Amino acid sequence: MKTPEALRDFGLGWLDGSGPHADIVLSTRVRLARNLQGHRYAAQADAGEREAVYSSVAGMLETPVFPGGASLLRMGELDVHTRRIFLERRLVSSDLLGRQRADQPSAGAALLVCPDDPVSVMVNEEDHLRLQSLVSGLSVMEAWSLVDRLDDGIGGDLSLAYHPEFGYLTSCPTNTGTGLRASALVHLPALVLTKEITRVLEGLERVGLTHRGLDGEGSDFVGNFFQISNQKTLGRSEEDLVEHFGATVTTVIEKERRARQVLRGAGPRTEDLIWRAYGLLRHARLLTYRDLMELLSGVRLGVSLGMLPSPRVNALNRIIIFSQAAHLAEAAGRELDASERQAHRAQYVRRVLQGENGSPTTDPGS
Repeated sequence: MKTPEALRDFGLGWLDGSGPHADIVLSTRVRLARNLQGHRYAAQADAGEREAVYSSVAGMLETPVFPGGASLLRMGELDVHTRRIFLERRLVSSDLLGRQRADQPSAGAALLVCPDDPVSVMVNEEDHLRLQSLVSGLSVMEAWSLVDRLDDGIGGDLSLAYHPEFGYLTSCPTNTGTGLRASALVHLPALVLTKEITRVLEGLERVGLTHRGLDGEGSDFVGNFFQISNQKTLGRSEEDLVEHFGATVTTVIEKERRARQVLRGAGPRTEDLIWRAYGLLRHARLLTYRDLMELLSGVRLGVSLGMLPSPRVNALNRIIIFSQAAHLAEAAGRELDASERQAHRAQYVRRVLQGENGSPTTDPGS
């Protein structure tokens, strides 16, 4: 049970925490929905049409459109474990894997990966193509420029479904127009603790943005982590949407920083919350993923406020990914039941925190 060596670190570049405001914004994603002219959309397409879409993308691999080393991976040819790894890294969706039967992806379902570039393409998901980039911190323009270049290249070789009045045509009407979705994974503990979060989230809705949980649409809010994304894709240019999104998230960051200063002024009360969370993570023997994320929120806050000298932000980011079920199974070399996962998760977190405190450690994902 091992992820192929060439894909071992794929999709993890954002974990380094090098982007702007990385203590608050873990990552930025920009995704474009595109469909090929002359083919029924994925939901109505039969296996033959889906294979035709796959072949069209496969035929571009040797062109300059994609960075060197790009590979097109059929979901049906990857083992279940590798597909789960990609899902936990947010590189593929449940729709691409088959929402009801993740062990039997649909015909033509594939992921195009560029190991040396933070971009990928889901093929035959809800739309024929989902171009996406995932980068560290609040880096909206960087993420946008990456998928924009890819979009230009693909559009130069393939005929995309486009209407002069409505823009790019998509399977879901809410994506029609630019087909652009920008999102940022943000950590907002101070706004939650100062009870300002409801007002801030309601403000997002008024300016055309929405919010979801850690794992996207339909997921719970855990550990004070939120995904903020745009709702409108029609009637504005891609550049306007990206600029508006970046400016709005920047406003949320400013509100969170002000709230953190309020918590800093609370002194011992805030320190107690932070050090309790750190102490539990350092010594826990069993951890559910929800418990981990709740405690990790306090530790991230403590690092940002300078109340904890360690761990580094990149170590905290790695914990989020490598403490998930498939990644723990990868490290163990076998499937783990629920109680075993809790024990392995706690052991991994203790090892990382010990290493960040001055003792060497090895990431199970490396």
